[in-house]
Amino acid sequence: MSAKTILITGASGGLGAALARAHAHTGAVLLLWGRDEVRLAQTASECRALGADCRTGLFDIRDLDDMLARLSAQDIETPIDLAIFNAGLGGSVSKDAIAETPQKSRATAEVNFVAPVMGANLLAEAMARRGGGQIVLIGSIAESYPLPMAPTYAATKAGLAMFAEALGIRMARHKVRVTLVSPGFIDTAMSRQVPQAKPFLMTADAAAAIITRKIARGARRIVVPWQFAVIRAASNLLPRVLVRAILGRA
Repeated sequence: MSAKTILITGASGGLGAALARAHAHTGAVLLLWGRDEVRLAQTASECRALGADCRTGLFDIRDLDDMLARLSAQDIETPIDLAIFNAGLGGSVSKDAIAETPQKSRATAEVNFVAPVMGANLLAEAMARRGGGQIVLIGSIAESYPLPMAPTYAATKAGLAMFAEALGIRMARHKVRVTLVSPGFIDTAMSRQVPQAKPFLMTADAAAAIITRKIARGARRIVVPWQFAVIRAASNLLPRVLVRAILGRA
């Protein structure tokens, strides 16, 4: 039986690197993509030390045509069994700014939404023709809230959540499972840029361990840490006008 092939985007650091380490002991072939050469090499080195066969791809996922070409070629060369679209950009807007710049909003939208949607659609068809596979989209608990401090970021994650659910329904008959991961605050470089309080903060490795276990079980929705699932359920019971007022004051 051939080894499972796992693609992880955004593997240069943070949650992506932790997910790579969490999968390194499984005997899988790891395809690690990122845009930071030094950090990507470090992740690959750590995974190889854990016994994994690692292959790296260094490029900027915002080059969408290049991303699709690489993904298609990679899947033809080594069919991908599990794809984890983890690459993402934060999107907090400073209090001094009136709104996000068009350039920043475009970059956030391309990395957080357009690239994973295009990549997932490409692989969904390829996996369906092979008779199965799994696609994991890393979203955010921000998908549930109209965050005035990060409008585009929240919107991209909300869109990704809807896409994951819709694609999952469409691909079920083809035995391609789609999983949405909605992290809260994970101790990464991205979250450290957020000036607000970060309740239930957890390490990237702790989050990756939970996510990896639940991916293996075929979960469709994963929220880490679990407390945010409770908070979201409670906030959904509040009148929307109250949620807007609370966020507006924040």
